[in-house]
Amino acid sequence: MKFDFAELFKGKRKNENLVLLIVILIIVVVVINYIWKDDSKKQEDTSQNQAVQVNTDNTDENLETKLEDILSKISGVGRVKVMITYLESSSVEPIYDENSKVSNTTEADKDGTTRTISQTDNQRQIIYKENSDGSKEPITKSILNPKIAGAIIAASGAADSNVKAQIVQAVEAATGLATHKIQVFQMEEK
Repeated sequence: MKFDFAELFKGKRKNENLVLLIVILIIVVVVINYIWKDDSKKQEDTSQNQAVQVNTDNTDENLETKLEDILSKISGVGRVKVMITYLESSSVEPIYDENSKVSNTTEADKDGTTRTISQTDNQRQIIYKENSDGSKEPITKSILNPKIAGAIIAASGAADSNVKAQIVQAVEAATGLATHKIQVFQMEEK
């Protein structure tokens, strides 16, 4: 069976066939546009997720280590171990290079009707700096430290209530935690 486009536009059904062809073309354009935008969005999301791999795990270790160091220097505290818990993890906000292009197209048909098509193309890429060893890391706008939920301290001098109070005050001053979120316990002697 042979299909002939010329047959579509002959006779009584000329207008119906023309409308059907226009509807099919519009559907094809919409589907292609949807697929194209979906692919570009996936690429943007992938590049953003790959890029922000900055090591923020050291934040809690550094704070715990600093607290252990300073608390062990308080008179009567002795050996000390600190554990800090967080409500959320650190987040890094990188700096982006953003480019936007807007293109407008005006089309006129035979009837004198005009329509304007506006298309916006946004590109967003993370800016990297190259280290002396050749590795790349994102340039950050800000690093948001996690919110501290609580602290547990084990100290060999915690049996003394004055020492325990000094530990709580020191941790409160260093972390901003409320005193009821700081628990101090006697360390087991081995």
